[in-house]
Amino acid sequence: MKRLLIGFISLIAIQNIAHAQADVFLCVDDNGKKEYKNTGATKGCKRVELPGITVVPAPALPSTPKKTQAKSASSPADFPKVDEGTQKARDSDRRQILLDELKAEEQKLADLKKEYNNGEPERRGDERNYAKYQERTGMMKDNISRTEKNIEALRREISNLK
Repeated sequence: MKRLLIGFISLIAIQNIAHAQADVFLCVDDNGKKEYKNTGATKGCKRVELPGITVVPAPALPSTPKKTQAKSASSPADFPKVDEGTQKARDSDRRQILLDELKAEEQKLADLKKEYNNGEPERRGDERNYAKYQERTGMMKDNISRTEKNIEALRREISNLK
C-alpha cells in the first residue's frame, strides 16, 4: 500500500512539472476506498503535503564541429573485433545472399507479370462475378508493385556494399 501511495505521489509530482503545483487531497469514502482529488470539497478529504519540485536543467552540449566528433567516435577497448579476412568472408556471404534474394524476386516478378497478362489475366471458373475478377486483378497489380519495390531495395542495398 505504501508503494502504491509513493508511486502515485511520484506520478503527481511528475505531472506537476508541466504546470504550477496544485493542492492534492486524499479522500476516503464510507467503504474505506482511497481516492486522490484536486479539490477537498467532499467529506473525508485531507490535504496531502507533497515535497517541492526541483527542476535540474540539462547540461549544455559541447559546441565542437561535427568532423572532430566523427573522428573521436571509436569503439570501447573491450569491444570484440573481427580480423579483416573474417570480415571479408562475411561481406562476401552477405553479398551472395542479397544476390540470391534479388534473383528470386526477379523470377517472382517475371511470373507475376506473365500471370497478370498486361492487366487482363485469364478468368478463373470461380470468378463468375466480375467484381471478384477485378479484385484479383488489383491484388496482382499490388503484388507486382511490391515486388518491384523489393527489387529496387535489394539493388540499392547491393550498391551500398563495399
